[in-house]
Amino acid sequence: MADVTGYLIVGTVAIGATAVATPLVRALAEHKGWLAMPDARKVHTVATPDVGGLAMFVGFLAAFLVASQMDRFSPLFDGNSEPLGVVLAALVILLVGTRDDIKEVSAPARVLSTVVSALVLVYFGVTMFYFRVPFVGVLQLSDDWIPIVTVVWLLVMTQAVNLIDGLDGLAAGIVAIGSIAFFIYSRHLSGLGLLTEPNIGPLVAIIVVGICVGFLPYNFNRATIFMGDGGAYLLGLLVAVSTSVVGGRADPTTQAFNGQTYFFLAPVVIPLIILGVPVVDVLFAIIRRVSRRQSFATADKGHLHHRLIALGHGPRRAVAILWLWTAFFSGLVLYPVFNKSATNFAPFGLAALVLFLYTVLHPDLQRDSREQEPHHP
Repeated sequence: MADVTGYLIVGTVAIGATAVATPLVRALAEHKGWLAMPDARKVHTVATPDVGGLAMFVGFLAAFLVASQMDRFSPLFDGNSEPLGVVLAALVILLVGTRDDIKEVSAPARVLSTVVSALVLVYFGVTMFYFRVPFVGVLQLSDDWIPIVTVVWLLVMTQAVNLIDGLDGLAAGIVAIGSIAFFIYSRHLSGLGLLTEPNIGPLVAIIVVGICVGFLPYNFNRATIFMGDGGAYLLGLLVAVSTSVVGGRADPTTQAFNGQTYFFLAPVVIPLIILGVPVVDVLFAIIRRVSRRQSFATADKGHLHHRLIALGHGPRRAVAILWLWTAFFSGLVLYPVFNKSATNFAPFGLAALVLFLYTVLHPDLQRDSREQEPHHP
């Protein structure tokens, strides 16, 4: 498969194409009135275009097209149905998500579109083959289970990205950081001969990094355009693709990493750790809704970014904190990947403690608290 230079070229194309397409999509949205209006649940205070997913899709297609024309990627595209399956599934979920941004689509219809996208992936073979469950063993997916696992994985990833997309630049930054880590991880597995080839996972991961980086200058606080549901669903699908075809196709029988952490014993767990912030947010959202007997489609202000703002952090600092937590989880995963004798995780414990204290005991929070206390003569 391609060397790192090839991937960097494709990633750069994704950055450039997305950066060029975003202001054009923003102008189109302003002309058409495709705007997200402020309300009590949202942080932004002015009407803002919310169909940034269209620009992301342009960046994705441009990078994918360039990759298909590069000789170094020919094993991946020649006679392989998977690239077409990824494009079609991405198009389906983008169209429904963008339709929801323009004119609200019911929750069942959104779920149905995710299921249809998953079935498109299954039809074109973009699925897991097998994976190891830590301390349990290897699970070989039968034809009956492949569609179910694909649907569930896609639902988890799309909802994780969609729910965390509540502050300017938050989702794009988290997905970019996580995808960088996953690209590094997947390339390492490939270099060790532990990944079924040709594998589309590393290519999709670096394209995701590119479209997020190209979109961020317009999306960071104060954002002039949002990715919307279309963009969140698109990123979720691409993350689901890259993680499933790597985590579900890494050799589960290898003994090369005995004595290490279980990361290598369960590659499918890696993305759940790297994307720990949005995955935890999804789990908490499910628990909240179940405990309150609410519909899963019910919107609230209980997400992680809302809680950080409630603590007293401003939007920018809240985003930075969640980015840092994503970088921390990524480092936690990659450390044993590149250090076979890794046994000392104390530095990560210290880093987690410092980050936790910064999250809950930032000096500005203490000062704000004192300023709000009543003064007695």
